[in-house]
Amino acid sequence: MSQLEQLREHTIIVTDTGDVDEIKRLQPQDATTNPSLIYKAAGMEQYAHLLDDAAKYSKGDLALAMDKVAVNFGTEITKIVPGYVSTEVDARLSFDTEATIEKARKIIELYKEVGVDKSRILIKIAATWEGIKAAEVLEKEGITCNMTLIFGMAQAIACAEAGATLISPFVGRILDWHKADKGVDGFPAAEDPGVLSVTEIYNYYKKHGYNTIVMGASFRNTGEITHLCGCDRLTISPALMDKLAASEEKIEKKLDAANSASMDIPKIEIDEKSFRWKLNEDKCASDKLADGIRGFAADIVKLEEIMKKKV
Repeated sequence: MSQLEQLREHTIIVTDTGDVDEIKRLQPQDATTNPSLIYKAAGMEQYAHLLDDAAKYSKGDLALAMDKVAVNFGTEITKIVPGYVSTEVDARLSFDTEATIEKARKIIELYKEVGVDKSRILIKIAATWEGIKAAEVLEKEGITCNMTLIFGMAQAIACAEAGATLISPFVGRILDWHKADKGVDGFPAAEDPGVLSVTEIYNYYKKHGYNTIVMGASFRNTGEITHLCGCDRLTISPALMDKLAASEEKIEKKLDAANSASMDIPKIEIDEKSFRWKLNEDKCASDKLADGIRGFAADIVKLEEIMKKKV
């Protein structure tokens, strides 16, 4: 039995790509996209029609064209996967609660127009305080959210308290930060800072009865993935899924909600002041959150440049 098959016995596998053909090939339960992945896919000839359709639909409105591009990719993906498809709001709205809420509602409205029910969509929002407050409103409206760019406990706890459907802790980006900080080439999988972070979040959630789904993301190697076997969901790039499918090395379940329940983990209260302070004190989380927002925003601008020529 391949490692991928072994993983599937304990964890829901999600594909992390905007390439619709790859999703067809891999047949995951769910799929996640982000501005960087959509920008990459937008450069492929086989998806040009999705951009052209968005440009035509927008009637010269660039912001609308951008939303429609994301929805067009997401709509194609909903035809393949049976579960959730994640569509991200504009990262430049990460510090604007009201604008994030409006953008999320618009995305859901565009999906509804093409017959995709909101129950199929997770709205991806950066886990800033403002983003978390937006998710709190949206979840009450029945719009489910995937809180992304999670790098620390303060973010994770605030998201769970807000009632977010799912969080995406970025395992590999945490590893990247610690490698650079300590000047090392890597860590054994069991000591990988990203793996340890997701394990801590998972145990905290299960100990305190939160229903928010933990979905590890942004992996750098298969060891990180196999050491999170048992996590609610893991979103994995096609390249790493292929590596897992090619290996038959035995893997063990590492995360188990039954074990978490008996752990001595004190509950932490989070409000805006404590959130901002804890995030500030967590240098990895504050650095990588800011860096992630900048990166996604930059790829949105690149995609806008492509769309400007079509609109």
